[in-house]
Amino acid sequence: MAYVISNDCIACGTCQAECPTGAINEGEIYSIDPDICVDCGTCADACPTGAISPGE
Repeated sequence: MAYVISNDCIACGTCQAECPTGAINEGEIYSIDPDICVDCGTCADACPTGAISPGE
């Protein structure tokens, strides 16, 4: 299951830089493309606000 980004995102770009597959897209709140996400959790580990969690 792909990870998801909550409204706690501050769009700092830290997660995007860490994503090995390029699944994270910029925006006011970043988003993760579930078709590209490999569920590695690297983005969640890098997020300074804890806005990224495993999807359901």
